[in-house]
Amino acid sequence: MKLPLVAFAFALLLFAGCSGQKDNTLVVGMDLSYPPFETLDASGQPTGVSVDLARALGESLGRRVRIENIPFVGLIPALKSKRIDLVISSMTDTPERRQSIAFSEPYLSTGLALLVAKNSPVQTAADLDQPGRTVVVRQGTTGEVWARAQLKQARILAVEKEATAVLEVVQGRADAFVYDQMSIWQNGRQHAETTRALLTPINREAWAVGLRLDDAALREQVNAFLKTHRAQGGFDRLGDKYLSEQKADFAARGIPFFF
Repeated sequence: MKLPLVAFAFALLLFAGCSGQKDNTLVVGMDLSYPPFETLDASGQPTGVSVDLARALGESLGRRVRIENIPFVGLIPALKSKRIDLVISSMTDTPERRQSIAFSEPYLSTGLALLVAKNSPVQTAADLDQPGRTVVVRQGTTGEVWARAQLKQARILAVEKEATAVLEVVQGRADAFVYDQMSIWQNGRQHAETTRALLTPINREAWAVGLRLDDAALREQVNAFLKTHRAQGGFDRLGDKYLSEQKADFAARGIPFFF
């Protein structure tokens, strides 16, 4: 059966409009292997500080959120290729990364710390830069960048997973693991019989949301959300929900907390 010409034209316009309609989903990249910030719960669903933050951002923008689980070293390539819209994955804003992506205003301040063996003579970062020392780092992190820049005599061992790096220290194959304070705190607690956490930061870092260089509009929206979320106590609630024990311990040690 043939459609009348006017009806046929209208149908074509309607189809074109539907097919060209843009999906409003906000696709957020995370490496879901870093509790309590971004991880998977017992049922395999994303959970953690970054997950709650992403969902609050989506709600503020009126957009459904989909989280893509991507290894950390693949997050920036995924962002640049437009597989994802932004990165919320405990990513440090660095000059090197700013050469290829943009960042929001910082939402968290932290620093690098050291996990060392229980009976290790290492007390500070200065003790690491010696012949015969092995320092393990996670590939693609600022811990790796710092170690390669600062430790000229030690051997640098780069591994993909945090758990692998911790095991190197636990089993005595590495003298120290250089990573962020929160992870070092957690791993020191989990392996208290074999390791020590040296939490005084060896440098300061700021975490921020990663965006494409040409996505200024979304960056402006993210910055507005972060400002409002902080003013409304959103970050305090995240800290109380996921990091209450850590907050108390850091306060007792006199070390500034993150948010």
